[in-house]
Amino acid sequence: MSINRQMAYAAFARASIMPPMAKRTNEQWLSDLRADASRRETALADLRADIMYGLPYALRDWLSPNDPRFAALAEEVTQETLMRALNHLDSFEGRSQFTTWVHKIAARVALTELRRRHWKDVSLDSLLESGEGERTPRATADHEPEPEVTAEQADLLEHLQRMMMEELTAKQLRAMMAVGVKAMPLEEAARRLGMKRNALYKLLHDARLRLKRRLAREGLSAAELLAAFERR
Repeated sequence: MSINRQMAYAAFARASIMPPMAKRTNEQWLSDLRADASRRETALADLRADIMYGLPYALRDWLSPNDPRFAALAEEVTQETLMRALNHLDSFEGRSQFTTWVHKIAARVALTELRRRHWKDVSLDSLLESGEGERTPRATADHEPEPEVTAEQADLLEHLQRMMMEELTAKQLRAMMAVGVKAMPLEEAARRLGMKRNALYKLLHDARLRLKRRLAREGLSAAELLAAFERR
């Protein structure tokens, strides 16, 4: 085990055993984090311990603290959370405890990182391949319809799939499947497609407009599609 990994495990173990000792008001947190070196470093150490102490609870539904990946993830998330919190102190409005605000940042950072790691080794092309090797969106190709899916819903799914194949460019289809259907983080999809985040956002926007126009030509609307799947 590397020295850095050993340090991460040790830091996580210490933080998991002991809750942070220092109690501060919101004003004291802000003052200490903006203070000179000594006060600031003490406040950062306390905030770091508080973040690591709360991560097992925040991630309980996604990753167990006993998972060998947890300590390294906790270290990475804590570092990123501290940086974001320090860079956005002015945006803290005092509507909650300062530490609650920081824990929300940590949860967002952690879940984003977990999603990124989940998709790290997934090929965009694999999202489009059916079992027979055809270029078919796997949102409908992977599984038999669930029992509660009506014939109308199955027809609409098949129709939507066909519209995507006919209306979208290959790149738009890959982007829509990754982000719109499989919920791949935008940043990860952009990296896979070799695009800037803003360029991918525009690509998705254009793809949605194409589908919206196709729906309009066929006398359908997105609201009607959603309504069909809400009728259970």
